Amino acid sequence: MFSEKKDKQAQVLERNIIGKNTAIVGDINSEGDFRIDGKVDGTINTTGRVVIGKSGSVSGKVSCNNAEIEGVFSGELTVNSLLTLKSTAKISGDIVISKLSVEPGAEFNATCAMKGTVKELKNDQTKKEKSAS
Repeated sequence: MFSEKKDKQAQVLERNIIGKNTAIVGDINSEGDFRIDGKVDGTINTTGRVVIGKSGSVSGKVSCNNAEIEGVFSGELTVNSLLTLKSTAKISGDIVISKLSVEPGAEFNATCAMKGTVKELKNDQTKKEKSAS
């Protein structure tokens, strides 16, 4: 009875830190939160939160529940809930989000779609392609 409760708490508190002098190339899958102060080239899939610190850099594909960016991101970003861009953030690529918070000073050079509109955009594109044929 008590061990089940401890196991659930351990899963919720799982945090992964990629330090300042660390570089990772490859795919990462986790249910925990991530803080990235180093460099990641690849894919990050998590049901938790991803924080890219001021010295952090991510290039690739990220899928998460929440994200906070202070550093650099380039690639595909899918956030199920809230994406927060701090004033030092530099972001580029394709973004799909539910909510967005941007501090003044953040660089946002991305294609952005709000959840719910993605299907509508794809349907519109498919209709245009069919009518062009």
